[in-house]
Amino acid sequence: MNKIIEKNQQLGEILSGMNRVIVAFSGGVDSTLVLKRAQQELGSSNVLAVVVASELFRKEEFEGAVNLAKKMGVNVHQTEIKELEDEGVTANTPDSWYYSKKLLYFHLNQLAKELGYDYVLDGMIMDDMDDFRPGMKARTEAGARSVLQEAGLYKQEVRKLSKELELPVWNKPASCSLASRIPYGTKLDKRKIEQVNQAEKFIAKLGFDMVRVRHHDNVARIEVTPEEINELLKHRDKIDLKLTSLGFNYVSVDLRGYRTGSMNEVLSEDVMKVEFG
Repeated sequence: MNKIIEKNQQLGEILSGMNRVIVAFSGGVDSTLVLKRAQQELGSSNVLAVVVASELFRKEEFEGAVNLAKKMGVNVHQTEIKELEDEGVTANTPDSWYYSKKLLYFHLNQLAKELGYDYVLDGMIMDDMDDFRPGMKARTEAGARSVLQEAGLYKQEVRKLSKELELPVWNKPASCSLASRIPYGTKLDKRKIEQVNQAEKFIAKLGFDMVRVRHHDNVARIEVTPEEINELLKHRDKIDLKLTSLGFNYVSVDLRGYRTGSMNEVLSEDVMKVEFG
């Protein structure tokens, strides 16, 4: 039997015994697959999509997730967390991701208790085991379930299953907290987050689907795919004008191009191996 079919069956078996579940729903491909399969196995009335507004994520992503969950026909609960009020998060150290996820899972567990749900599910996948993911420690401590991980599913398999299920986000690029654009040790605040947000939105409107603007104090370091660097340079004057208007003194392009976790490249092996999950 095809491995993906086997894993999808295993996912169904895991979900079918859960009764009533909350899904931490971001509108990305991973959490959308969790939501859809939970809906199929448990029925819409036993599944709640919780969409969390955060200062570290774009408003458009929150609104998109709410709309998608509604179109899928599941119950939706909109809520928020204030991560920039937590010193563990704003310190922006490698373990700040732990404190951020701890806030999230605590909030979700409270909702599950208040609303009468048995499990909190997230969208972590097998690929997350290979990167620096201190959030997995917070998940484990909170007792949340990463059902895609439990079924052994990788991103490529998640996308294939999502396409077969005709989920509109099956090929949606991965998104991440805007805090991931700011180097460890640089304290987070609303101004830096908004600088990054506005800079990326501006460049995206020029036709670049995958873009990151890394915040290095007065320097903006732009990452697009290597194939698009030449195209990006054609817009250098307008990009420079916009980003300097946002408060950057210098605007640079990373010649290595976009890559996930580029801010983790400075971490030592010892830090990467700490027991965050």
